[in-house]
Amino acid sequence: MAREFQRGHKAKISDLTPGTDLYVGVQIAAPGLTFDISCFGLDANEQLSDDRYFIFFNQPKSPEESIQLLGAQSGDTESFRVTLDRIPAAIQKLSFTATLDGSGQMSQIGPGYIRIVAGGEEVVRYAFTGSEFTTERAVMLGDFYLKDVWRFAAVGQGFDGGLDALLKNFGGEVAEEEAPPAAAPAAAPGFAPPAHAAAPPAFGAPPAAQAPQPAPSFGAPPAPTPSPAPQQPMHAAPTIAAPLAPQTPQAPQAPSPYGQPHQPQQPQFGQVPGQGAPPAPPFGQHAPAPYGQPAPAPYGQQPPVGMPPGVPQGMPQGVPQGVPATGAGLQAALQPYKEAATGQRWTSQNQQLMRVDLTMGGSGVLARQGSMVMYQGKVDFGYKSAGFVGRAVGNATGQEMQLMRCTGRGQVFLAEEGSHLHPIELQGDAICVSAESVLAFDESLQYEVRRVEGHGIPGGALFTMQFQGTGTVIVKTHGTPVVLPVTPTTFADCNAVVAWSAASQVIVSSQVRLRRNAYPGHSGETVNLQFRGAPGNFIVVQPYEV
Repeated sequence: MAREFQRGHKAKISDLTPGTDLYVGVQIAAPGLTFDISCFGLDANEQLSDDRYFIFFNQPKSPEESIQLLGAQSGDTESFRVTLDRIPAAIQKLSFTATLDGSGQMSQIGPGYIRIVAGGEEVVRYAFTGSEFTTERAVMLGDFYLKDVWRFAAVGQGFDGGLDALLKNFGGEVAEEEAPPAAAPAAAPGFAPPAHAAAPPAFGAPPAAQAPQPAPSFGAPPAPTPSPAPQQPMHAAPTIAAPLAPQTPQAPQAPSPYGQPHQPQQPQFGQVPGQGAPPAPPFGQHAPAPYGQPAPAPYGQQPPVGMPPGVPQGMPQGVPQGVPATGAGLQAALQPYKEAATGQRWTSQNQQLMRVDLTMGGSGVLARQGSMVMYQGKVDFGYKSAGFVGRAVGNATGQEMQLMRCTGRGQVFLAEEGSHLHPIELQGDAICVSAESVLAFDESLQYEVRRVEGHGIPGGALFTMQFQGTGTVIVKTHGTPVVLPVTPTTFADCNAVVAWSAASQVIVSSQVRLRRNAYPGHSGETVNLQFRGAPGNFIVVQPYEV
């Protein structure tokens, strides 16, 4: 019986099926809309570093055929064959996506799904509907990702910008594409795809008995329109165009002295013929400098006709200095600060801002009170009581956390006083973090106060919080921390250490006796923590003392 996944659910492939030769079916449709369904093979940085692993209608298989596009069959709009044990080590993630070809929005789609079939039997299905989306034009449906072993995640993350935004998210760019060749869809694979007798869903593709359907057009122009010259459909480089040389033919000019600006490629109006050394360009104009070095671009002037080197192609004339290469205007100025969407439950927007998607994961989030700076959707914030015993222990140990519970369906943005935020995902292991350094964590994690023994300080002990289980804890630091391996001679100031692996042995070490700090000339370093443990243990230290 197939397991029903919700958005954000994850599982090991080995828990779903012992097989590695899998069939992936996608069903998505809407009246009057056309969809392009693709698979991106990504590296460890989740980038499309090798465009041979962008699998779509015009590139239906990877070089070693570990990923193959099969076409519409068995009620699926599109289907793939994935052989996990043949995927090269450089590919760490497979992202299955659907993109609108033409106008429309994902909110218009009917009930759809992405499913995995092994040996002819469906083992998992993630179903979705248009009510889960709004203005998105592209959506990441599900991922196969390698984390020790291959796993599957139901994503359901949309992009308003469509294919362009999706490719930029994976480090690529959109290029002009040739029209797809007229070829019959691939026959059903011999690795036991789903049975053809299954009735197709309400919005499904025609059954196998009907005439084969052509592959999706993937954004190509309609047939009557002549297609552009063939180009590569995908580039691994980000969509940032390098400055292009002017295309206007230029007459040869006499060389200028080294390091001195010369006259622009076309003379300016009003220039006196026969004058001596060319004057410096008027205030605000771009002037090409020797050896490819761009001259300063002062504020407020229009560049001469022809756009000298150093000015990106397509930049409007009269753009102030410092305007991003993407163009002028409000949208271009705000582009670097747009919301980052990765399809994960926790997403760093920048070093000081964290976003959690409550629609993924199925459980709530506990966050420090007052740390919410913005939220989207229907989110409830409630007080999280620690109880009488919890308050007593927190007051006695200094590890009390004033928490709120965030539940509902939406995205919550968290921050606190500009601290640097670091998500730490736990997979059944444990980590020790001071309560002062915790911003938020998944409610599924277990946490408790842990005592650190020592005889060199008053009271004979220090305390910290230990988090354990499966989930993510967000740790905040003052500045960029450093992670050090634990050795027999590893010491850290107890006021600067942020976290350490729970398997480490921690001993409080005092270099001086009590009240020694009252003596003149004392160093001030009275209490240190000594760490011991097997290889693989670590400590996290921030460049700041609490």
